[in-house]
Amino acid sequence: MSVISQKGAVARPRRRRVGKSMWLTHLILLLGGLVWIYPFLWMLGSSLKTNQDFFDEGLNIFPKQIEWGNYPSAWNEASFGQYFINTLVVSSLTVVFVLLFTSMAGYAVARTNFPGKNLLFGLIGLTLFLPHGYTILPIFDLIQRLGLLNNLTSIILVQTAGGLIFSTFLFIGYFSSMDREIEDAARVDGAGFNQRFWQIMFPLAGPMLATVALFTFIGAWNSFFIPLVFTLGVPELRTLAVGMYAFIGQNSTNWTYLTAGAVITLAPIMIVFIFLQRYFINGVAGAIKS
Repeated sequence: MSVISQKGAVARPRRRRVGKSMWLTHLILLLGGLVWIYPFLWMLGSSLKTNQDFFDEGLNIFPKQIEWGNYPSAWNEASFGQYFINTLVVSSLTVVFVLLFTSMAGYAVARTNFPGKNLLFGLIGLTLFLPHGYTILPIFDLIQRLGLLNNLTSIILVQTAGGLIFSTFLFIGYFSSMDREIEDAARVDGAGFNQRFWQIMFPLAGPMLATVALFTFIGAWNSFFIPLVFTLGVPELRTLAVGMYAFIGQNSTNWTYLTAGAVITLAPIMIVFIFLQRYFINGVAGAIKS
């Protein structure tokens, strides 16, 4: 709708300028998204190419001839079946332990006051900035002294310990933002601290549980350094990320099998994210809001 100014002139609406600015923003975001997703599309296309086409086509995404046999060949040649089971066991148990420990710790810190709470909170936060390269040696020595070297248990323990701090912070923020009225009502009814957590607060923390589960699952599934260090003596205990090295030889590398193996490795993560993305968004929003 046009607006008449004090001098009687008709002022033009600004919708056109806003529209051009919006289109420009969308175009920039679209180009940025294509640049971001291009490596995945190239990997997906290369997994369906022949070895000759892989080198001839270069950065071309679309294969000339679709080679579906790369996937079963990659699965069988690199023992991906065993690696898949190992990765699933490690990732699943890591998620369970991280959710169990961090939810309890986050609730205790968020809902109770004790001397030195802020100091302890700060000291724990400092551990987030410690690089893994400086801590892997004492961890390796500890695992060796416990007799857990070359065992999936060692990977699960180390992965769980590595995800405790960040996930605890997320639960602290989420529980701090929750209304205390329901908890106070349960306290009046005689519910103890543990009952209030397990029967009330834990079920209400579904979005954050899904968020932490997703973060932990992705981290454990994609982890390379820790499974490599703790399974050097037993190749049968390798995870998928470590098993990818089976395609890299001393003199040659089967790149089509390597890209097919990468797609197989990423597929479970994408499926999990599709099912948990709604809870993931709600959980992050709740943690940031606090």
